[in-house]
Amino acid sequence: MNESVNEVVANASPQGPRNPDSQLAALVVDDALNIRDFMRFALARRCSFVEVAASIHEADALRRRCHFDVLIIDIRMPDRSGLDWARALRHAGVRTPMVLMSAYPEDIDSHEAADLPEVCFVSKPFSLDQILAAVEYCLDASAAPLEALPAKPGGGLEGIVSHSEAMRSLMGLIRRVASRNTTVLLEGESGTGKEVAARCLHRFSGRRGPFVPVNCGSIAPELLESELFGHTKGAFTGATQAREGLFVHASRGTLFLDEICEMPLAMQSKLLRVLEERVIRPVGSERERPVDVRIVTATNRDMAEEVAQSRFREDLYYRLNVLGLRLPPLRERPSDIPHLARLFADNLAEELGLPPLQFTRADIERLSQHQWPGNVRELKNLIERAMLLNQTPSECLGQEQLDAPGFLGAEGSEFGFPTDMSLEEVERLHIRKVLGAAGGNKSEAARRLGVSRKTLERKVKAWNQAEQ
Repeated sequence: MNESVNEVVANASPQGPRNPDSQLAALVVDDALNIRDFMRFALARRCSFVEVAASIHEADALRRRCHFDVLIIDIRMPDRSGLDWARALRHAGVRTPMVLMSAYPEDIDSHEAADLPEVCFVSKPFSLDQILAAVEYCLDASAAPLEALPAKPGGGLEGIVSHSEAMRSLMGLIRRVASRNTTVLLEGESGTGKEVAARCLHRFSGRRGPFVPVNCGSIAPELLESELFGHTKGAFTGATQAREGLFVHASRGTLFLDEICEMPLAMQSKLLRVLEERVIRPVGSERERPVDVRIVTATNRDMAEEVAQSRFREDLYYRLNVLGLRLPPLRERPSDIPHLARLFADNLAEELGLPPLQFTRADIERLSQHQWPGNVRELKNLIERAMLLNQTPSECLGQEQLDAPGFLGAEGSEFGFPTDMSLEEVERLHIRKVLGAAGGNKSEAARRLGVSRKTLERKVKAWNQAEQ
């Protein structure tokens, strides 16, 4: 669909939403405030949720945190080309429909995006009717049947590599049960790819609604009910307007509740009722609202032990564990390691703008023999570290921390840091040391540091971008 929408919608007018009941979410990326304000107004007629970003960095952070049905991106952004970001997303397997816009005619050239599916172009200035028609055109063209979705090498989908017998068996189960509305519980160690498996379940399900991931451990307990079920205006202090929750946003799609064991007991009883009755009640409302959502949950804990210790409701556990799928740790699937390493290297080379990483036979042997306590996430972090430092994976494998130039032997304070180091440099070194000690597990590193995982990821990402 790599064509200028101006030719398609020059004389178009809004035709009404594709589905009057759809809950579409849009992200607008433009450095011009007037464009962002205009797009908020324009898209309100088609989308229930419109978010804006003034930079690619801000947009990428929003995209990782929230689900969006369409991305509308200005090509010429101050921190990074919108076209380059779109290419990086497609290379990483992100299939979200995109509208790219520019005020420069030379940017609106269909051959520029010959490798970008579900992307179209709009020239500035544009009318309200044109941008609405462009969004509808892009969304409609992206609604390909399930059979047309490309699978990843090795029989997987959404980044799952399944050369090992354990992963082939798991993929077979996912394909078999995906089309059912059965609640699924994904169990496995941190970093084994539970969210990737949940996305795969959604993709194979044929459900036309969105995939909405929620980390139950990253939301304050007192806010979790409002986030999931929504609230009415005035329901609590600060509720200046009504808001629909994530259950409504995930309508006819899949709601993925990660780290389900972090959910407070009081909230567990409310979730149990939703699963049994298929209705929600927004905070502050007296009315219930039916929902059509497929629930997939995940945990890295022993659920039976959590129930035995009265930290998790037994009735909810049995309601969630209708079908339990265990994701094997990386040490149990060594035949997948070489394929995963090359996949990560290819994706990161495109994302970071670095030359491809070359693997020797010794690298592959060392990677295959490592125990990988941080699992797939640790492997990806190792590959990224090797590329950033221009080292081989073998050289990085034994590193638990990065030594700053002049750190060893430099005149230092009583705490061991050179007195000429800035507080930011000390923070960066310490966080990376803790990450290395945690085997690349960001959740565990965040726990040791006493910060949220979101804060840790934001800092690490900012440092990686600054070092490019």
